[in-house]
This record gives sequence, structure tokens and C-alpha cells, in this order.
Amino acid sequence: MSTNRRTVISRTVAFVSLSVLAMLGYLTACKPNNDNTPTLSTINDLLVNGNGSAGNRFTLLNLAIQRANLGATLSQAGTYTLFAPTDDAFKSAGYADANAINNLSVAQLQAILQYHLLGTRLDATSIPTAFNTPQTTAAGSSLYISRGTLTTTSSATGTSTTGTSTTATSTSATSTTASVFSVNGARILSTGTAASNGVIYPINRVLLPPAFGDIAATLQAIPTLYPSLSFSFLSAAVSRAGITSVLTSTTAPITVFAPTNAAFTAAVPAIQSVGDINAMPVDSLRKILTYHVVPSRVYTPLVTAGSSLTTAQGGTITVGASTTALTVTGRRNGGTASTITLPDVTASNGVIHVIDRLLLP
Repeated sequence: MSTNRRTVISRTVAFVSLSVLAMLGYLTACKPNNDNTPTLSTINDLLVNGNGSAGNRFTLLNLAIQRANLGATLSQAGTYTLFAPTDDAFKSAGYADANAINNLSVAQLQAILQYHLLGTRLDATSIPTAFNTPQTTAAGSSLYISRGTLTTTSSATGTSTTGTSTTATSTSATSTTASVFSVNGARILSTGTAASNGVIYPINRVLLPPAFGDIAATLQAIPTLYPSLSFSFLSAAVSRAGITSVLTSTTAPITVFAPTNAAFTAAVPAIQSVGDINAMPVDSLRKILTYHVVPSRVYTPLVTAGSSLTTAQGGTITVGASTTALTVTGRRNGGTASTITLPDVTASNGVIHVIDRLLLP
């Protein structure tokens, strides 16, 4: 009888074990595959599908990426950071539609787009609170990220009038605070969207790579991209003043406010030709030209309205801003500001801002 009891017990245990295993199998089969952890898309997929935003802001960028044969790169596993110009950014740069993108050669598109791509993943929490932190692009060039709070103090002097005389009575200071999150002067529009192979930061401007070299070489090349601009007066003035080395030096970065031919004439109507430039005194030219040079890398988000920039000449220029324009004014410009018409052009040794009026010290 004990043998029979052991047999019954054994069969019961076996049956219960099989039942438990069957139940576990059933529960496992019925368990949803989705554990509430979203599966991240690749950078390429996010761009194709609109980066999760209402409507697709990246149709022109996506077209450019596919034409440049970079879609496969941004679909593969990796650790990338892409600074992604929106459609509005492309349109502001003169690329209004698909035809404009298709008119660029594959080589041109590759050079431009690779300048927007880092080979490493740079999450927002990894971006330091600092200005002009260099980052190396996938193509080996440098771009500069700024993040932080910029505070600028400007002063104004009050006056009083007695009879025919006017005297200064008091000076007041005003502080302006601005938040900065930018790359090469382009505003970064969000703290980033994560992808399976990196992160995307939408930006409001197309970045131009420092493909032409130093500032002197870049000034010669800008008219090939923007035919309406000419710098032959500036080039002649730099040569006559003997300061070409200032624009080609790699010792420290500089920022140049570059007046076009029209900018020279607007400020000094007598200047109509290169011959007029060559007739000017060398010392006067040198004083004027070095007044257009700031001895540091200054992208437009790093200045605020009312602030002053100290030039290589030793004087200061005053920055102004409105909802539509950023301006600079020289001490002897009579309050007539010069508008920055093409900002934040990156060269290998600094930054160029194209202006529409000569600055007078």
C-alpha cells in the first residue's frame, strides 16, 4: 500500500508541475511584447517622419540628405549628433524648394551637410555652460557651441538744458539678460530629440563650413555664393593699408565686420572705384579697417542690443537690435547704423559679418 501511495503522490506532483509549466507558457505567450519602453527610430527615420512634430519641418533637409547619399549613414547604428536646419532655415539661405536643392552638386551638399554632423553623440546634459566650445564634425572641421546666460550692461547719460547750454547730469546703467543656445550663430531650437543612433537638434540657419580657409580667402569666395555682394573695395583697402596678415593670422580668432562696395559708397559717397581707395592715405585706411576687426570670435547670439564691442583699433562699436535686424554703429557714423546683412560666416580663423555701411571711428 505504501508503494501505491508513493506512486499516487509522484503522479500528483508531476501533474501539478506540468500544469504550472503550462500556465507559465500560456502567460508568457499572452504577455504583450511592448513593455512600455518605446523603440527609438534612427535619425534618418525621424527626419523622414517629421521628428515627431506637427507637420514635417525637415522636407528640404531630408531631400538634401538623400541626394547627398547620407541617408544610409544616418540609418545605421552609431553615435551621431545632427544639427538639423528646418525648412525655414533653408529658405532663409536661399534654397526655397526642391529645385534649389537639386541644383546643388552632390559634392556641395555633402560638404554642407557633413559640417552639421558630429561623429559623437552630444546630449543636452553634456553641453557645457560656456561660449564657443569647439566640437569636431564628422568631416574633421570645427564648429562652436554656446550655451548659457549672457548679461550685458549699458549706460546712458541724462542731460539738462539751461538757456543755450546743455550739461550731463547723471549716468544710469541698464542690464540686459539673454539666454544663449546656439551653434556657429544658429539658434538651437530645442534641447534635442533622441534617436537610436544619436540625437537631433533643430536649428534656424544653414551652417556654412569654413571650406574656403581664412578670412581673407573667404571674403574672396563669398561672391561665388552670393553674386550680389562685392568686396573689391575692401580687398584694395586691405592691400593698400598693408594689413592682409591680420586677416590671415592663425594666432588667435578674430571677427570682421566686412563692408561691401556699396557700404563704402553709402558712408563716403566720394568712393566710387578701387582708384578712389588707392588715393586714400594709408594711415587713415589702416585706422578705419582695424576699426572693423574685433579680436575674438563673436557670433551674433553672443551680443545684445546696447552692448559695445572693442575693436583692434582701440575704439568701440555699438550693437543694436530689432525684431528684424542686428546693427552696428561707429562713433562717427552720426547715429546711422550699419545693418548686418549676412551674419556668422565661419572662416578657419574667425567669423565674418557682412555689413551695408562702412564704420567710421
